Amino acid sequence: MIETILLLYTWINQAINLYLILLFIYILMSWVPSTRETKFGKILEKIVEPYLAFFRRFIPPLGMIDFSPIVAILVLNLLIRSGVREVFNLILKFVS
Repeated sequence: MIETILLLYTWINQAINLYLILLFIYILMSWVPSTRETKFGKILEKIVEPYLAFFRRFIPPLGMIDFSPIVAILVLNLLIRSGVREVFNLILKFVS
C-alpha cells in the first residue's frame, strides 16, 4: 500500500515537472512568434494557454511585459514543494 502511494506521488510530481518544462518551452517560443504557428506550437498552446489565461485575468501586462507566466511558474513550484508533498505525508501517516 505504501509503495502504491509513493508511486502515485512520484507520478504526480513528474507530471507537474513535465508541465513546467512545457510552460518554459512555450514562454521561450513567445520570443520567436513564428514558432507558435508550427504544429508543435499549436499543440503546446492548447496545453499551456488555459493555465496561463487564469493568471492573465488577475495580472495584466505592464507595457510589453507579461508577468503572468512568472506567477504561474511560482504557483506550480509551490504546489510541488508544499501542497502535493504535504498531502502525501498526511496520507502516509494515516496508512502507517
